[in-house]
Amino acid sequence: MNMIVIHRNSADKSGESLLRFALADEPVAGVILDGLCRCSDKDIRGDSILRFPAKLNLGKAVCAIPKEWAVESCELSHENESVRQTSFDDGPNVIRYRGKVHVPVEFLRRAGLNVGSDSWFVVSNGRFAAQINVELLYKVLAGVRADVVAVNAEPGLLGEREKVRLTTQSKVAGFRRAYSDSAEFTFVSTQWPHHLFIKTNVLDRILVDDALPQSFSALIEKCRSKALTLRAVNVGGTVLDLETENGLLYFCESRLSEIRNSKYELRESSTISENSRFIGKVLLGKNIHIDPKVIVVGPTIIADNARIERGAVINSSIIGPEVCVPKNQIVQSRIIKGPQYDWKRLVRPKSSRSMSLRSDGPFRLWSKFSYARFLKRITDCIAAVMVLILFAPVMLFVALVIKLTSPGPVFYKDRRQGLHGKMFNCLKFRTMVTGADKIQEKLRIVSQVDGPQFKMTDDPRINTVGRFLRETYIDEIPQFFNVLHGQMSIVGPRPSPESENTLCPFWRDARLSVRPGITGLWQVYRTRQPMRDFQEWIQYDIEYVRNLSLKMDLFICWKTAKKLVGNFINQF
Repeated sequence: MNMIVIHRNSADKSGESLLRFALADEPVAGVILDGLCRCSDKDIRGDSILRFPAKLNLGKAVCAIPKEWAVESCELSHENESVRQTSFDDGPNVIRYRGKVHVPVEFLRRAGLNVGSDSWFVVSNGRFAAQINVELLYKVLAGVRADVVAVNAEPGLLGEREKVRLTTQSKVAGFRRAYSDSAEFTFVSTQWPHHLFIKTNVLDRILVDDALPQSFSALIEKCRSKALTLRAVNVGGTVLDLETENGLLYFCESRLSEIRNSKYELRESSTISENSRFIGKVLLGKNIHIDPKVIVVGPTIIADNARIERGAVINSSIIGPEVCVPKNQIVQSRIIKGPQYDWKRLVRPKSSRSMSLRSDGPFRLWSKFSYARFLKRITDCIAAVMVLILFAPVMLFVALVIKLTSPGPVFYKDRRQGLHGKMFNCLKFRTMVTGADKIQEKLRIVSQVDGPQFKMTDDPRINTVGRFLRETYIDEIPQFFNVLHGQMSIVGPRPSPESENTLCPFWRDARLSVRPGITGLWQVYRTRQPMRDFQEWIQYDIEYVRNLSLKMDLFICWKTAKKLVGNFINQF
């Protein structure tokens, strides 16, 4: 079960709490509560604000809000509290609490999470809408040995980002690139975390008179007194603070985008001029008055009893109850809370669109059924199967020769980075002596190419059979197994290790936008001129990603085939 608790805070005393304003009017409150309580099964890079894996079996969420914050609506009795359903279809269950936050045990039973079972009871902080890598979170929860786990979303642990590494003298020592989201244990703070996971078999030892402790410090003390293990974990993710204007605006924008109706809905007692225009998704309250020549651009929410005067423009904003927007006034990306708003001091804030939870990332993207994502993959699989069948006798013969002529394994597995930096084992027939990678650093002083890669003629690590395999490119035939597994493509940038990509921050994201290839533009066009190899590598890899097409792939395959035949003939 997932229980969202909106705690009282110091902002309430001055009446400046945005969340309190949002929950005081039904149209806005419905969007906020529905968004907080809805568990989505969308992909982590989609529009979902908050989701948990099905394996956690959280069931339907329950939201607890202070009684004085809640809007009046139909209510159902629940012991000493009030429970209501929002106006949204299949909306959230809401508890209006006065003092302590009581845990509705009957909701636990309905969700199949009886107290005492080995499951998780989740308490989320309603002030924050956190998007986290839940697959990673599930692995962490499955491995951590703790009765209570405090989880916070940490943007610094997201993948596709870089961290500067400094020396003790604060000088730049290098960069650390993360290509996937990560998690780390951290110290336990005294503030309520974004999510608190409690084993249901210890829940009765945490609760005080069937209620949660009133502060997180009290909960920590409770864990200590009951000898319960409490751990804190930061997981890669992003957070919207709903007590900030940008955070609340973007949260409502994300929720409105999931509402099916794309136009406004005329509510009771509302008066809307036929000369006004509505663009996008607009949610209206009751008793709305909109004058002629008004333009309302969604996602926008206009609360009860609001009036929009002639010629006003409302764009991606929230207009509170009883507000009167003056004639010809432009309101863009703002929250207008009440009728006493000082319109003379209206300043356009930073666009809420910049608050996106997860961007598309630094990589180049293609549509689902484009050549780069669809046809190219099908072609790779067909060609890989044909090559492996055709060269199966050759592979068996080469494996036998390698085994008989030098000690060590037949195949060499090197860790390389593939699509979006995902690590994989790049397969080749072994052409060097065992432990060759350790010898490389000693030989780097005589490397004949610039940049992070290594190459030298008459490399002492290469055995006799390996030299023939390299010159004829037979050593790369096992990479067609990588192609079948989706780790590589037949044509693409050279597969490179993380150590090389870390040193090339300005162009690596482009080449990691596609699967690395067995052959590529650099392989057929490089000149091997002194001090130019690295520059050519950059140039041709970026050029390939920029101009990727079926025509280019066929051209590269043709040039590669000619080169292979020529090199094979030259061996005899």
